[in-house]
Amino acid sequence: MTQDEIIKIAKVVGFSDEEIDTCQLMFQHFAKLVAQHEREVVANWIMDRGFATGHGDSIVDLLDQLEWQIAEKEREACAKLCDVLAVHPEYASEVTKLAALAIRARGNT
Repeated sequence: MTQDEIIKIAKVVGFSDEEIDTCQLMFQHFAKLVAQHEREVVANWIMDRGFATGHGDSIVDLLDQLEWQIAEKEREACAKLCDVLAVHPEYASEVTKLAALAIRARGNT
């Protein structure tokens, strides 16, 4: 959170300019603690659902990492379906084998 954002919030909740000037370092520290707590809540939620948090320093970093992992799992599920179809007599063809390879390759780019 930027200093300007902290000042804006302090004004919204009713602090005067003088109080803000006097307490600015405390406000910054408080904002940092709140952000850290929120990041931990999101990280725990992600880990409780079986995903890794990577090195996410912010909530946005964590969500970007989660989005990537979800897409990776979806691609692998689609590729596995193609693998199953590739050996099923009714659907077996080079196309299903190639589709599985192409889906997996998307995750490597």
